[in-house]
Amino acid sequence: MLKMKLINLESEFSMLLIKNGRVVDPKSGFDQVVDVLVDGKKIIKIADSIEEASAEIIDATGLVVAPGLVDIHVHFREPGQTHKEDIHTGALAAAAGGFTSVVMMANTNPTISDVKTLKEVLASAAKEDVHVYTNATVTKNFDGQHLTDFKALLENGALSFSDDGIPLQSTKVLKEALDLAKANNTFVAVHEEDPELNGILGFNEQIARDKFHFCGATGVAEYSMIARDVMIAYDRGAHLHIQHLSKAESVKVVEFAQQLGANVTAEAAPQHFSKTEDLLLIKGSAAKMNPPLRTEKDRLAVIEGLKSGVISVIATDHAPHHADEKNVDDITKAPSGMTGLETSLSLGLTNLVATGDLTLSELLAKMTINPSSMYDFDAGYLAENGPADIVIFADKEERIVSDHFASKASNSPFIGETLKGQVKYTICNGQIVYIPSVTVKLFIKRHKKSGLVFLVHFLFA
Repeated sequence: MLKMKLINLESEFSMLLIKNGRVVDPKSGFDQVVDVLVDGKKIIKIADSIEEASAEIIDATGLVVAPGLVDIHVHFREPGQTHKEDIHTGALAAAAGGFTSVVMMANTNPTISDVKTLKEVLASAAKEDVHVYTNATVTKNFDGQHLTDFKALLENGALSFSDDGIPLQSTKVLKEALDLAKANNTFVAVHEEDPELNGILGFNEQIARDKFHFCGATGVAEYSMIARDVMIAYDRGAHLHIQHLSKAESVKVVEFAQQLGANVTAEAAPQHFSKTEDLLLIKGSAAKMNPPLRTEKDRLAVIEGLKSGVISVIATDHAPHHADEKNVDDITKAPSGMTGLETSLSLGLTNLVATGDLTLSELLAKMTINPSSMYDFDAGYLAENGPADIVIFADKEERIVSDHFASKASNSPFIGETLKGQVKYTICNGQIVYIPSVTVKLFIKRHKKSGLVFLVHFLFA
């Protein structure tokens, strides 16, 4: 497949002027049609009408102008698994999805358990056009027993700690990890599926029993582990973040802990508020993920958790896999996970905003300022003197999800579906880092006479 990246090498323009867009800032509640002027890495003016002869103009008439999206749960597979994805292709996927900041998980090979590996990963991340951050593992090489050096890893650029994909079975280890996190002003993020209460992962227990005739991933494996861990967090006064809730009971447990005063936050993945376990029968291994797609009752409960604020963050769990790994005869042998960065916004617009469950501003809050605030990023909002990290999109324009992704992988169960929302521009640090290929052609044509020089990268995957 052929992909393009446009780089403006010799622009005579030092500024960007975004005209006539619907500017939605969930942090302040601002929602008006105005102009936005960008100079360098900052937004310098937001007003009803701005004229600036030295600026490159983006006509955003009929489009939404919002803060660049923030995803705190992605897998970019570097080092060690770059046949699936690498930091560069992951960053391209992020930009294509409207994301300007992402936080990588540490289940690489080797895992990000030591300063040496961390520095190598961050050196690679620093080359990208979007902000790419990473966490580190809670335990050394996911052994579940020996804690990593939280202080040293934080001092060298790690943001938080997670053994994502590998539940922390030891309550002693979790307690000690939470104490370390509290002492170092960070948090622990956990994947909650108790292995001792589960069968074959990736299959919800009902469809596993009724259609595949084996024991699948049980609900109790998720919500009982959440119940255990939120109470330990409550006792220690530490911040615990629950990743990708999928069960109705899990939402209730988190709500109870929050009402008790526990410092517990939670995220939902778009797939869990969009689809149910039946998708496995249609899409096969593309719809296999951990935790699995659940029942309609669970899907609706996740939506209610998003509406109430119990779930404050939407995160993709972007999990690319090579086609040969997914396309195996025995679906139980296929790895779990799906790509998500390039469909996340559309799934939120289609299954939350268009349905009336969330306003556009409420959806954006869970994809911008809320996840950004967990890390104290200077991101997730639009304001004068604020960062020029911006996504411009058509919120009601329909798109058919193709199998041509900026990601190296295409393991998505949403290929072929018609969804609302199309990213038109992604701007990071004041630079355009993504334009759809059709827009690229128009952009170049419009500026042939301006003296601009462009380099178009053709990437093959």
